[in-house]
Amino acid sequence: MPSILIMKNIIAGYGDVAIVRNVSIAVDKGEIVAIVGPNGSGKSTLLKCLLGFARLFQGQVFYQGRDVTGMASYRLINQGIGYVPQINNVFPNLTIPENLDMGAYHRKGRNSIKTGIKDIYEMFPELEERKNSLAGNLSGGERQMLAIARAMMPQPQVLLLDEPLASLSPKPSSVILSKLTKIKEAGMAIIIVEQNVKKALSISKRGYVLVEGTCAMEGDSELLFSQEGSKQQYLGL
Repeated sequence: MPSILIMKNIIAGYGDVAIVRNVSIAVDKGEIVAIVGPNGSGKSTLLKCLLGFARLFQGQVFYQGRDVTGMASYRLINQGIGYVPQINNVFPNLTIPENLDMGAYHRKGRNSIKTGIKDIYEMFPELEERKNSLAGNLSGGERQMLAIARAMMPQPQVLLLDEPLASLSPKPSSVILSKLTKIKEAGMAIIIVEQNVKKALSISKRGYVLVEGTCAMEGDSELLFSQEGSKQQYLGL
């Protein structure tokens, strides 16, 4: 069975400057893939170019076997690709259910939206406990859970996460990782861009190491983490 999402020979960046050069990645259904590497290596740019938030100079993107290269972000979301940016990923002046409603605009009918919110609360009971709170009053971990939950409201097949553990302390980071593992076990494909190499590789099946915009290493996550030379040279460990 072909991978659900394939990015092939990607060259991408901003303006006329290429940040990512000739990178190819793929993720299967029910799999977590980690993209790790030093700061400035192009990890976030790789995700952003898929959705049109960075410039795609060259390469192809295939989703469920179809070429979706250059497709508008709202159409990709409607087709089943969810995205959680690193910052500005919730509406701080809206409550938790209002944020979830904002993520459900592709779902048809109030009953479908109510069912979606019920499913989200089963996955994230912490959000249900604080459902009357404004998103701006949540802790960092709760806010990140809400961002992920909102991206799940359109029922995506693939979830793209940009630095979901940024600025989080160890305890909420572990909670987020456990939630991602449960989401994966439910059959969703996840691509996670993360600075915390150890934690990202701990929950992923495979990993790609980007260095200066190119893929320096790829393969089984356990194997990547076990190579002492790569830990120091590429992963900053």
